[in-house]
Amino acid sequence: MSAWTYLGLGIVFEVIGTSFLKVSNGFSESVPSTLCVMFFVAALYMLSQSVRTLEIGVVYAIWSGVGIALISIIGVFFFNESVSLTKMGCIALIIIGVVGLQMATEGDGTGAKTIKSEDQ
Repeated sequence: MSAWTYLGLGIVFEVIGTSFLKVSNGFSESVPSTLCVMFFVAALYMLSQSVRTLEIGVVYAIWSGVGIALISIIGVFFFNESVSLTKMGCIALIIIGVVGLQMATEGDGTGAKTIKSEDQ
């Protein structure tokens, strides 16, 4: 599996785990609490696999940015959380940042820049 696939699965698992965190009622409900922990462990495993070849800063920015956007949408539609133009604008800025980071890493597949002695 590619590092990007691991990252995508990690994001999905993290969002599912966070959703179960909400319904666990402060870890007082055993089934949602158990599922929350299981999905978080799976998410961290996927994240650990993605950082084997991708830059950790980029991975974490994408992980957190996409996770924030998705869980915010889930919060509005499934947990009746409030929505405003300010919130939507801020989420849009997060998505723009994530897309920018992805575009910055497409050059060599890792985003790493090699500095040669003549570049210094």
